[in-house]
Amino acid sequence: MLKVSKLTDYGIGLMTCLARQGSLEPVTARDLSATMGLPLPTVSKVLKLLTSGELLVSTRGATGGYTLARQPEQISLAEMFEALEGPIAVTECAGESGCACELEVACGLKPNWNWINRQLLGTLQGISLQNMTGSIARDLQSL
Repeated sequence: MLKVSKLTDYGIGLMTCLARQGSLEPVTARDLSATMGLPLPTVSKVLKLLTSGELLVSTRGATGGYTLARQPEQISLAEMFEALEGPIAVTECAGESGCACELEVACGLKPNWNWINRQLLGTLQGISLQNMTGSIARDLQSL
C-alpha cells in the first residue's frame, strides 16, 4: 500500500494552514499547534524540515515565527513531499540513487517502475499548495 506518513500529512496540513491565512506576518509554532490540534514538538519538527527544504522562512525573536518562502501557487505538492520524505520513488529501482537490487537483470520491471514514478512525480508537481487550500477535484477539472 502506498501511504503518506503522518509527518508528511501534518506537514502538508501546516503548509495549507499557512497558505489559507495568507498572512505576511510570521505565525508561531505554538499558534500552528493550537490551530491544527497537534503536539508542539511534532509541529516544531515538521516546521524545521519544511524550513530546511526552503519552503518556509523562519524568523527569530519576539515577533518571529514561520511564513511561506514563496506564494502558494509556486509551491508544489512534490516539493512538500521531498522536503518531508526525501526523493520520491515508488520502488528502489525508480529512485534517484538507482537500483541496487540483485534481481534487476532478471526482473525487467525497472523501465515500468521508472515510467510510473515519472507519472506520479508529474502529478505531484502539477498540484500546488494553492490547490490544496481548496477542492482539487473542482480546481483541476478545468485543466
